[in-house]
Amino acid sequence: MPVLTDKTVLMDSEGIRRALTRISHEIVEKNKGVDNIILVGIRTRGVPIAERLATVIEEIEGKKPPVGVLDITLYRDDLSTLSYQPIVHPTELPVDIAGKTVVLVDDVLYTGRTIRAALDAIIDMGRPKTIQLAVLIDRGHRELPIRADFVGKNVPTSSREVVSVQLKNTDGSEKVVIREIKEA
Repeated sequence: MPVLTDKTVLMDSEGIRRALTRISHEIVEKNKGVDNIILVGIRTRGVPIAERLATVIEEIEGKKPPVGVLDITLYRDDLSTLSYQPIVHPTELPVDIAGKTVVLVDDVLYTGRTIRAALDAIIDMGRPKTIQLAVLIDRGHRELPIRADFVGKNVPTSSREVVSVQLKNTDGSEKVVIREIKEA
């Protein structure tokens, strides 16, 4: 039976804070402000990351962009392998996304399949002007032609490793670690 063991701490709470501050500045710069953007966090850890980005952007610009919550459960291409009855949470978008710049936010970009599902979900809700992607960690191993616009840290990994983002409000601790899959 496989066991996950901590291998390396990639970021501590201060590293996460710095990365999110840099990403926030990049979002503001690329979009020439925040007047027409909405940050949309992908459940689960993309949501608190999007909320943090919005708070930092408010400190920079004096205006907080709206933050939405996206559940991609029904858009996943592996839905039949997840569970007989998957748990679907609500998607909450505080504004109409038509004509807006949607910044999708997630914790880790890996194969690109989660982002593909998120793109499908967003398009079903309206026609945004553009869709951008912000991730805390890009670990490579893409299976689809998807690239992040804003990246906190690029981390080359092996397929026997797992990148785990732990946030205070969801996990009780604040760090990013690489865990290795080992046979017990």
